[in-house]
Amino acid sequence: MSLLKAIMAANKRGERKGIFAVCSAQPLVLRAALRHAAANRAPLLIEATANQVNQHGGYTGMTPADFIVFVRELAEAEGLPASQLIFGGDHLGPVAWKHLGPEAAMAEAEALVRACVLAGFDKIHLDASMACEGEQEPLGDALIAGRAARLCRAAEEAANGRELCYVIGTEVPPPGGVASLAALEVTPVPAMEETVAAHKRAFAAEGLAEEVWNKVIALVVQPGVEFGHSQVHQYQPRLTREQQGFIRHQSGLVFEAHSTDYQLPEHYGELVADHFAILKVGPELTFALREALFALDHIEELLVPVVKRAGLKAMCMDKMLAQPKYWQSFYTDPQLRDWQLGFSYSDRIRYYWPELALTIDKLLANLKEPIPLPLISQYLPLQYPRVLRGLLPATGLELVLDHISLVLGRYADACQLSAKQG
Repeated sequence: MSLLKAIMAANKRGERKGIFAVCSAQPLVLRAALRHAAANRAPLLIEATANQVNQHGGYTGMTPADFIVFVRELAEAEGLPASQLIFGGDHLGPVAWKHLGPEAAMAEAEALVRACVLAGFDKIHLDASMACEGEQEPLGDALIAGRAARLCRAAEEAANGRELCYVIGTEVPPPGGVASLAALEVTPVPAMEETVAAHKRAFAAEGLAEEVWNKVIALVVQPGVEFGHSQVHQYQPRLTREQQGFIRHQSGLVFEAHSTDYQLPEHYGELVADHFAILKVGPELTFALREALFALDHIEELLVPVVKRAGLKAMCMDKMLAQPKYWQSFYTDPQLRDWQLGFSYSDRIRYYWPELALTIDKLLANLKEPIPLPLISQYLPLQYPRVLRGLLPATGLELVLDHISLVLGRYADACQLSAKQG
């Protein structure tokens, strides 16, 4: 039994075991996650979306094979054994090619799934829920499931006998945060029943054996957790009682919860206990990265001569305004845009970090010597006690990684995967 399936089986038995998925390709976020997992001797699930990483490079410029090589090199540097790494593909389907007709988009999606499996991805989220050119949303369950089965067949052919794990279904509203939380509802049980039944029928129609269906480990549903620009819809266990009853009677299946970012710490443990055994986190990690980098930007202004400064925040704002494609459909109110660009929970700023990599490097190089304690107290107060106790170096890079690790720690505590003794 694979490590991932063993964790899911423990959750099904009623143990408070789960796993969180780091959904980011940002190098500093990955370093923090790998270091945290190594320190706790815990497995780490890292997932990439079709937009981040695909056969054409995605917005990171990496193919699936490139991504795995990149992460494994970081893991070696941070001391995490390769055996503790699990790679997943999130929302793998035609999402990056929905501007094409259905057949062309699905051909690209099948190529993506094959590339991910051949590269070494272990966990595949089969998500063909998005409408392509000429189609009306929402698509019907049978069509979505039929396309998911096509993707599963592509994965199985590429696996060449290697055991994979599959996730089906998708959350409503779409991934990445929403502008309004007013209409947010948990996925009703009849919808879950139809999703599972439709996928079972589609797998059979595609000629996929029962043993392939048994590789489906999780169903994505909406448990009533979501975030907008400035609000977070916190988890309420009482709203998911019917969902919990449903999943307990589904052999081999648990729930996967998306958009769990920014929840109160206690809610993660509640989610895991309620069989949301896979928790996705992404924007909150890059949000924490941005918090720390902007704090260092303030410190740089006080410590570094003007001509030597990186000026990261100003550079970032200039780039976002010059290239608005990643945020203009999200931040639509001009009166709110000034703060949303840099600080929204939606964290659209994360799409600009790849182009600002050299500027980030310069900022961290400018602050590679210990930063005066009063400035850490002022701008990074959560790190201040650990610096005082000698547990954390007072350098820019270490402060950033530690700030990200605070988010990781909340998830790790809920999933109870640490093998560290004492």
